[in-house]
Amino acid sequence: MENNYFEKYSDASNCPVRRVMDRFGDKWSTLVLLILADEPVLRFNELSKAIPDISQKMLTTTLRSLESDGLVFRKVYAEVPPRVEYKLTEMGESLVPHIKAVADWAAKNFERIEHSRAEYSS
Repeated sequence: MENNYFEKYSDASNCPVRRVMDRFGDKWSTLVLLILADEPVLRFNELSKAIPDISQKMLTTTLRSLESDGLVFRKVYAEVPPRVEYKLTEMGESLVPHIKAVADWAAKNFERIEHSRAEYSS
């Protein structure tokens, strides 16, 4: 079998798909990337206002993870109080069309999914 997906993706520690997609399985990363795609540069407080139900700690953690993956660039200005801005990197920008496609799919199929969930639960 030419495309043996079981063998190709079964080793979690070395599977690029699993290791990269883990980032987007969390609750906030995809949303942060979509917001940064709409606004080229945002400060921390602007991001926080755009996602009112995220805690400051979780937003900080999410931004650090996205920065460590090379998807978000963080610029700190030597001011008092410090000003920090975030923007997508070139790699982050290259990911956005794919995330938008999934977001569009989710919006298109949301009602059907909700209906299926309700039927499954009853």
